[in-house]
Amino acid sequence: MIADPFPTSAETVRLAPVANRVADFDNTEIAFRHHSDFELRKTYWLFRAMNNAWLTSVGTAAVSWAMKAGLPVKGLIKQTLFRHFCGGETIEECEATALHLEAENIQTVLDYSVEGEKTEAGFEQAVKEVAATISKAKSNRHFPFAVFKITCLAGFELLAKVSAGETLSQADQEAFERARRRVAFLCGLAADGGLPVMIDAEESWIQPAIDRIATEMMQKHNREKCLVLNTFQMYRHDRLAFLKASLETAKREGFYLGVKLVRGAYMEKERKRAADFGYASPIHAIKADTDRDYDSALNFCVLHRDHISLCAGTHNEASSSKLASLLQSPVDVPALPTYFSQLYGMGDHISYNLAAAGFKVAKYVPFGPIKFVLPYLIRRAEENTSIAGHVSRELRLIESEMKRRGL
Repeated sequence: MIADPFPTSAETVRLAPVANRVADFDNTEIAFRHHSDFELRKTYWLFRAMNNAWLTSVGTAAVSWAMKAGLPVKGLIKQTLFRHFCGGETIEECEATALHLEAENIQTVLDYSVEGEKTEAGFEQAVKEVAATISKAKSNRHFPFAVFKITCLAGFELLAKVSAGETLSQADQEAFERARRRVAFLCGLAADGGLPVMIDAEESWIQPAIDRIATEMMQKHNREKCLVLNTFQMYRHDRLAFLKASLETAKREGFYLGVKLVRGAYMEKERKRAADFGYASPIHAIKADTDRDYDSALNFCVLHRDHISLCAGTHNEASSSKLASLLQSPVDVPALPTYFSQLYGMGDHISYNLAAAGFKVAKYVPFGPIKFVLPYLIRRAEENTSIAGHVSRELRLIESEMKRRGL
């Protein structure tokens, strides 16, 4: 049985301030001490390449074309993007990564990063892979969470139809019920071992179906513990209101609300679709509004820690500092734990310094066959390029550490 990161209501305790827990995000010695000199240099050149928008655009397009054409580029991808952003192709390959993170007081979330499956065989294979991560996590303290995307279990177009409220054919109804059963099976498998599971958010036009299923799972499994978490993308201008409404539903129906907060990773796609179809973009017009809603959501979740289990997924230093500061204040009610989370290969100066200061930190560690996780890798490269200043900040920190080491 794993150590329970989300205690039962009877086990929750009144939390004292976590004074003296100060995370210095400029401390490069802590941020990169897990890298050898050789690894640090490789990381430097990778982020240097991603900082070039033209090179990233051309490079990711070329890699995608080469993989589809069957050219022998797998080795190159595995030693560059894949090695940096993924734990391995299999669960077994991820064990070394998890052990390394555990040594730094950082926990691992195994993420089978295959999405957009289209066949029943593909959906069933995904169930097996995610179930394997759950079984592994239930017996291994290095993996205290599970996660999956519903698009690896159900067709994208089907989720879009359900989200739009379209009348489903008999075949569609049966397919949707199969998808719900797959999700129910995985959540039940995790719940049987007391393992929290996170359901990722995806594109806005399929999200209503995902929210519906996630809420059903929380209603079933979050009565005594918070074992299912839904994901809220705060770059959407309707998500803060949805978060508040979700808490009201949870209180009214008597279950804990599991919340993973992220900013969002589909901005360009969302805006393009809105323009193509002639509807208002669901995404905030400016980043400042996203930042405002994200930080407001942090405030809201911490204020309601007696009902909300929070995992704050962010690579934003200001938001991380804000949450760390919020956690310094005492609470007068039984409170559920709060976690910080970053993607493997990104934001190490945040993850490692928060963990060193004693905060709860978990890294999302993606895995899967290279050809199937390629969309994830391309999105990470594009995301890094599109986030103003983020890669440059990483580069400056790496350069600072290289200088400190005399490299």
